[in-house]
Amino acid sequence: MAKQFVKNLKIGNPVQSQFVVVDVQELAFSSPSRAGDSFLKLMLGDVSGSIKGIIWDRSMVTEPIRQDDVLLVSGEVKEYQGPQIIINYFEKIKRENINRAHFQRVAAREPVAMWEDLQQKIQRHVKNKYLLELLGQLFADEIILQKFLRAPAAKLIHHNYLGGLLEHTLEVVELCLKIAQLYPGKISVPLLVTGAIIHDVGKIEEYDQDSFTFQQTDKGRMLGHIIIGLGILREKIGKIPSFPEHLQLELEHMLVSHHGEREWGSPETPRTINAFALFHADLVSARLRQFLQVMGTSQGKPPSWTKYNRYLGRSVFTGWKDEGGPGD
Repeated sequence: MAKQFVKNLKIGNPVQSQFVVVDVQELAFSSPSRAGDSFLKLMLGDVSGSIKGIIWDRSMVTEPIRQDDVLLVSGEVKEYQGPQIIINYFEKIKRENINRAHFQRVAAREPVAMWEDLQQKIQRHVKNKYLLELLGQLFADEIILQKFLRAPAAKLIHHNYLGGLLEHTLEVVELCLKIAQLYPGKISVPLLVTGAIIHDVGKIEEYDQDSFTFQQTDKGRMLGHIIIGLGILREKIGKIPSFPEHLQLELEHMLVSHHGEREWGSPETPRTINAFALFHADLVSARLRQFLQVMGTSQGKPPSWTKYNRYLGRSVFTGWKDEGGPGD
C-alpha cells in the first residue's frame, strides 16, 4: 500500500494510509440529543505535516489511542475549519512494520558532516586548555556523543527532527562568533563557544529519540533540559583536576540563563556579556528556523502567505515571484 502523505490530501480524497498520532482528545458532543456521548479528535501526522482526524463512533475504539501510536486509517477528507479526516476504520500498526522515514524527519545535513564542522570550530576557537578538556570529556562519553548526534532540539517549535540539536548548536556557535567579531576584547570567544556547545546538552535526555513525535522522557518532564544539562556539566567538570572556579561558575550561569527570561523557563536571567550574547544567539537560531519551517508549510507558489501560526502569532509571507524583495 502506497503511503498517502498529509501534504497531498485534498477535500474529498478517500484515505487509506498510516499516520502517527500527534495528539488525542476526547470531547463531548454539543448537541442535547447526544448528551453524555463523546467523540475523539486526533492530530495525525507524517513527515509532510499534520491533519485533524475525527472518530465520531466511540464504539470503534476498543483500546486507548495514545500519542505516538501509528494507525492505519481509512476514511475521507472533509472540510470543517480546514481539512480533516473522518475516520470510519483504524487499526494500530506494530513498530516492526513501520517505515520510520515516513514519520520522523531528519536534518538536511548528515550528522557526520555537522559533527566534523563543530570539531573544526572547537579546534579553531577554543584555546583554553580547561575548556578544551571539558569538551573532550563530554564527547569522549560515547553515550552522550551518539545521543547528541541524533537528538532533536525541540518537540514542536524548531529543529524538531533527528539531528536538530546538532544543527541548532552549530547555528548558535556561528551566531556567537559573529557577535564576538563585533565586540573584540569584550567577549571571551573560547567561553562563548563552549557555552554555545553545552547550552542545550540536557536535551539528549529530555526527549525520547525512539518516539516518532519526540515525547518527553520522565526525566525531561520532571527536570527539564536546563537542570539535566547542569548535572551533565558538573559531572564532567568534576573529572578535571583544578578546573578554575570562575570558569565553572560562568559556564553554569550561561547554561541556566540561556532562555533569557524567567517566564521563558530560565532559572536566572543573563548577567554577564557572554551569557547575554548566548541568549540572543540561541533565540535567533530558534526563531529563524521556526520562521523557515512555517514558510515551508505554504501550499501556493510565491507570492503567498502561510496559515496563521499560533507559536509565531502571525501568518508569514513566503516571498516574491522572482525570489527577490521589492527593493532588489
